[in-house]
Amino acid sequence: MSESVVEDPGSEVPVEDPTGELLVVENLTVTLPTTRGPVDVVKDVSFTVGRNETVGIVGESGSGKSMTSLAVMGLLPRGAVTRGSVRLGGLELLGRTDREMRRIRGAQASMVFQDPLSSLNPYYTVGLQIEEMYRAHRGASRKEARKIAVEALARVGIPEPERRAGHYPHQFSGGQRQRVMIAMALVCSPALLIADEPTTALDVTVQAQILRLLAELQRRTRTGTVFITHDLAVISSVATRVLVMCRGEQVEYGTAEQIFSAPQHAYTRKLLDSIPRVTDDLPADDLPTDEVIA
Repeated sequence: MSESVVEDPGSEVPVEDPTGELLVVENLTVTLPTTRGPVDVVKDVSFTVGRNETVGIVGESGSGKSMTSLAVMGLLPRGAVTRGSVRLGGLELLGRTDREMRRIRGAQASMVFQDPLSSLNPYYTVGLQIEEMYRAHRGASRKEARKIAVEALARVGIPEPERRAGHYPHQFSGGQRQRVMIAMALVCSPALLIADEPTTALDVTVQAQILRLLAELQRRTRTGTVFITHDLAVISSVATRVLVMCRGEQVEYGTAEQIFSAPQHAYTRKLLDSIPRVTDDLPADDLPTDEVIA
């Protein structure tokens, strides 16, 4: 059954693993070669994602968040060694060839990266890039793919989508480029979406728009989502379950309510304490004086 799923570009992964989840990551370890020898950058990480569910992965830079997502997508750098299990709809992903993973990526699992400008090809229009994604996985004609690309841009709120499909990435704002990336990621209706810091480079207003867009698209498609960020305030508004990582290790995993109301690990508590609160009182020495104001 596994091979038939991979060989048919238009087929879909079963909606659930035998465990009842869409994505099951068990004891995932990623080892990278270095000049000082192999280093475990992800160590024994386990979590699950259900249909129509958002699971957040949080931690500071270098904690292993992105490396975990790249392992799921089969996008690790050359020489990386993985151990454990990553199952999408019951289909084991670890150990598959590049050719097999290319058929899975985009069609059954997609990823939205942090910097859309570097992820989009500057030499091609955004419409053509979405078309090529759809044609590669669905075998559609160019005319049909063009229609689908325009519809995808409209779905993510790009104004005048038919005209804008003929524009290049540099002709879009940062928020619009991120919308284009989301359109491209979802054009083949994948079961799983991984969003790696999708709002980090955006201002607060645009960030809120992207979060609302992802939530609305998830309600329509019942896509399972992995949302990666260092921003706990964002995770508190989108995730049902949260995985906290530090130095490549899983330090805490539970429901969002558990993590935010009763964190068990000291690292999680420090992350929560780092969230700015407008109600926090300033120390007396930090209060502005009349002399400073003048």
